Amino acid sequence: MTSYTIGALPLIDRLFERMRLRDFLRSYLPTSRKGSRVAIEDMILLLVKNFLSSRDPMYSIGEWASVHDPRALGLEPTQVNALNDDRSGRALARLFDADQGSLVLALLVHIVEEFEISLDELHNDSTTVSFHGDYDQSFEGQMIRSKLAPHITHGHNKDHRPDLKQLLFVLTTTRDGCVPVHFQALDGNTPDDLTHWRTWKALRELHGSANFLYIADSKLASVENLTRIHGEGGRFITLLPRTRRENRSFRARVQRGEVIWSPIWEKRDPDTHALIDEVEIADSEPGELMPEGFRLLWYRSSAKAWRDAQTRGRKMERAKRALLELNEKLHRPRTRWRDREKIEGAVAKILEESGAAEWSATTVLEYEEESYRPMRPGRPGKDTPYRRSTKPRFSLAILWSHEKVDASARQDGIFPLVSNELLRSPLEILLAYKRQPRLEKRFSQFKTDFAVAPVFLKNIDRIQALLCVYFIALLTQALLEREVRNQLEEDDDDALPLYPEGRDCKRPCARRIIDLFATVQRHELQLPDQSRQELVTTLTPLQRRLIRMLGASEAAYRSS
Repeated sequence: MTSYTIGALPLIDRLFERMRLRDFLRSYLPTSRKGSRVAIEDMILLLVKNFLSSRDPMYSIGEWASVHDPRALGLEPTQVNALNDDRSGRALARLFDADQGSLVLALLVHIVEEFEISLDELHNDSTTVSFHGDYDQSFEGQMIRSKLAPHITHGHNKDHRPDLKQLLFVLTTTRDGCVPVHFQALDGNTPDDLTHWRTWKALRELHGSANFLYIADSKLASVENLTRIHGEGGRFITLLPRTRRENRSFRARVQRGEVIWSPIWEKRDPDTHALIDEVEIADSEPGELMPEGFRLLWYRSSAKAWRDAQTRGRKMERAKRALLELNEKLHRPRTRWRDREKIEGAVAKILEESGAAEWSATTVLEYEEESYRPMRPGRPGKDTPYRRSTKPRFSLAILWSHEKVDASARQDGIFPLVSNELLRSPLEILLAYKRQPRLEKRFSQFKTDFAVAPVFLKNIDRIQALLCVYFIALLTQALLEREVRNQLEEDDDDALPLYPEGRDCKRPCARRIIDLFATVQRHELQLPDQSRQELVTTLTPLQRRLIRMLGASEAAYRSS
């Protein structure tokens, strides 16, 4: 008996059919070489299926495919034997050579129409993809086969690994289902504020007009970005940077107690109805405008205030531990810390690295350490004269400025939003920005579910193409989640029993759905009388329901 895994591959194939992914890949990818055992588009589709259903590294794709049903993979058995990491790498190289921008745009234009996705509100953010290695062959402005390749280099690492080189991965998603609709793979040292204008123009081309709301973090809020988007008829919501004069001026008014706050929104736990967050708005200056003429709204969140207080406490505790360790070194009998300037520099470095410098009142204290030695050799007696000597020693007085801590506490939870939306209410602007963190879920899936690790590839062109494949996988996963959740609403149902022990899941995710089908297999049984039988795992009622919700057919889960 030979067993093959079917899993959720037929569901993924159904999405591919609706996306017309194979057709678009065939149209934009170079033609496969004559005699090639696996077409380029089939190899790219196989990589997407692998990323969606497996956490295995890409170099083991042959082993992964060998345990799956060739029919579910869309391949012949002889083609499965031809799969290896070299063939994957060559397919990625061909994807790099293709016009990826036009491919993704054409694909998304069709998907938006096919799945009826709303583009009224788009959210943008970026993350970094870190690389273990030197990648000395990567340099700025590098051209590979007449195409510009991204530069793997050091930059502001959002994984807190400044020791590693990186690329910048920029992603834009919709409000409707958090579906990815645009991505960029840029040089690792690209500042975030330089990515927005190029992104916004691409989104305008996808949307067909500038009539969509563009939401991003504070890097969008440069004068150049905002004025260009506003000048083109675009609409935006972003966070005002702390470096702006208006930010400092408002926080000074908060310190003086000149700002009046009014409740505007609250969030409660859907089960216990306990208060989770309460947001207030400053009404001291209604209708406040920035010098550029954009609307400026000030909010204060109780949940953010709690997080700010916790963050401040962690920073102070981290600084305290480091200062105590330094103080212990100062008091050792043979300490080498005997220079005040050196000690003060170490204190300043600790406070800066911990982020607690603004609240510290730590000082370096100096005192003399006395020692006495006999003035003549031999055993000391009662009349032996001694020579007194002194050495400078230092100690730390670890103190905190309560006035500065209280001043920071009065600013906890405050955040300013900038928008050119003059007709939306402050509550509508707040709720639109509150949907921004949903994009972080896609980044989380990007780095955990898919375990993005292009470090296994050395060629820069293949790495860039691999990120494009990851984008397609993210897109497919988002469509899977959106279809199931929308169908739940149409069925007037609250949840699916996807959790262990059949517990309800109110927001089904792609990983849960795919894992639910992991045990579905097809078995080929060869009997002694030379007859062959096929057996397929019997589907559960929940699996059958999900197949119907996604518009797939149960035929793939039946014996041929």
